[in-house]
Amino acid sequence: MSAVDQDPALQIAALEAAGVERRYTDRLPGNAAERPGLKRALEALRPGTTLVCWRLDRLGRSVVQLLQLADDLRRRDMELRSLTKSSDTRAPAGEAYFTIMAAMAQMERRLNSERAKAGIAVARHRGQPNFFDSQANVRAANSLLREGSLSQVDIAKRLGISTDALYRRFPGGRPDPPPGAEGAAA
Repeated sequence: MSAVDQDPALQIAALEAAGVERRYTDRLPGNAAERPGLKRALEALRPGTTLVCWRLDRLGRSVVQLLQLADDLRRRDMELRSLTKSSDTRAPAGEAYFTIMAAMAQMERRLNSERAKAGIAVARHRGQPNFFDSQANVRAANSLLREGSLSQVDIAKRLGISTDALYRRFPGGRPDPPPGAEGAAA
């Protein structure tokens, strides 16, 4: 995803413009299993209401996840609507379109992942070091994560790296334990 996609301001503005009253966000890596914001949104829905998302890939990471979510909502008498793809599951044509768009979102996600991996491989082949090969960079990221005043997205921007790179080095966006802390917990 580009930095624009990862900044929720654009998504929030679009949801506000669409008249969405309650908004829930998750700022987690793309492969995070737990999505507390999505969980709260699903718990807040009532029969006859609609879950509105900015883009389908914000709700699920695979066609199976998205179709399961849509099916779960349908069984609970709820609808799903995407703002950027004009997907509305209230009609049969909308359901079919949703399935196609879910497949496209999954494909786009996989292609982006492949491109990123290829770029990393090319950089390594050229001898460019990993950002976190430098202990100074590890210390800087640890310091910013421990401070807690910036989001992981902002920390990645400040360091000039992708949020994926930050999450690969610091799973869950959590800093390394302070030196000596490993033996302290018994």
